[in-house]
Amino acid sequence: MISAFDLFKIGIGPSSSHTVGPMRAAHLFTGGMKQAGQLSSVARLRVTLYGSLAWTGKGHATDKAVVLGLAGELPETVDPDHADTLVAEISTCGALKLEGRNIAFAPAEDIVFDRETAPPRHPNTLAFEAFNAVGALVAAERWCSVGGGFVTREDEPAALGAITTQVPYLFANAVDLLRISQETGLTIAEIVRANEVALRPAAEVLAHVDRVIATMMAAIDRGLQGEGVLPGALKVPRRARALRKRLEADTSRNDLAPHEKMDWVSLFAMAVNEENAAGGRVVTAPTNGAAGVIPAVLRYYSDMCPGASHEGMRNFIFTATAIGGLFKTNASISGAEVGCQGEVGVASSMAAAGLAAARGCTNAQVENAAEIAMEHHLGMTCDPVGGLVQIPCIERNAFGAIKAISAASLARRGDGSHIVSLDQVIATMRQTGADMNTKYKETSLGGLAANFIEC
Repeated sequence: MISAFDLFKIGIGPSSSHTVGPMRAAHLFTGGMKQAGQLSSVARLRVTLYGSLAWTGKGHATDKAVVLGLAGELPETVDPDHADTLVAEISTCGALKLEGRNIAFAPAEDIVFDRETAPPRHPNTLAFEAFNAVGALVAAERWCSVGGGFVTREDEPAALGAITTQVPYLFANAVDLLRISQETGLTIAEIVRANEVALRPAAEVLAHVDRVIATMMAAIDRGLQGEGVLPGALKVPRRARALRKRLEADTSRNDLAPHEKMDWVSLFAMAVNEENAAGGRVVTAPTNGAAGVIPAVLRYYSDMCPGASHEGMRNFIFTATAIGGLFKTNASISGAEVGCQGEVGVASSMAAAGLAAARGCTNAQVENAAEIAMEHHLGMTCDPVGGLVQIPCIERNAFGAIKAISAASLARRGDGSHIVSLDQVIATMRQTGADMNTKYKETSLGGLAANFIEC
């Protein structure tokens, strides 16, 4: 079981696999040394990035994330407005202060981007090394950032965050999920909620879900106000604020065609992903690169669907958790592993299911909505221009949200019966990702990233 607490993590941009995961891994490395009593003998640190982290880590702020994690920061609590200042201070003095001691660490030299060595287990791999004053190795660990902010030791069999505690309704695939719903009469949202409550108090579960919803809505609102140019060499201008003003003007003149309501949905998604690209506070849903899809569809539900309620929004999140967990368990949500189909595609599938559930669809219709949305993202590559989560990522979130709404609408008009199952689509996504050439999996070596010519 994958919990909502792990699938929906609150953190900072621009990437869950390249920013959130590495920060958590770095924090765990120093925390482990502290617990083992090793920090007192450490004089110098070194970090090596492999695979996709090496190829696109600069554009994804992986080096910044590593510095913050080593300094004791966590994605869910770090102050985005202070993060750059802290990193600059450490870079200037060439040392980290841990337990009152200065440990030599100059990010420009001590974070190595190894683009030659192929990591054995996962394309997002980090190696941490700590040395004493005479250069002898004190501690060394290798971590994998496996997507969505999940991290695991390279020598461990499963990602951190996977729930092994017994829950009342354990399901491994969509067939199990639908069978349980038929046997119990529960909705998918109720099944997930019951599992969550078996792990922690109900008040804590609802508080987390409400915080996730509030953070998503706040990310939209901040993004709608943001101005200027996004970080990075591409100098991409933020568009959400200007688009909002044009849409508001058309609405006030009663000059908005019915289909142009979807422009608001696109705007909501783009606003979140501009915040993400700027290193702001977002929710991994299930990743940062796809962080705008679910908030946009959730805002569509709350603002534009008759009968919308806060309880409906909660059901949306619980249902999306079930679908995201199936993809995480049986395939991947890592762009470096299966391409963007594992990020925007999975987010669209989760959002379609969540919207269908919030609008009162049957469990079969919910599963159908998830299947439709994913089916039409199969094969999508991850080819960020310049290694930045900007082009085509920001607009891809907009289209992922639109597809989710269309999928939920199609499923709602049907009776839930369909030929291709969600489980079959998940298996196809996994196989497609395995067949995909590595250059199309978050390396910026192929696709749009290779064909875009910087002037």
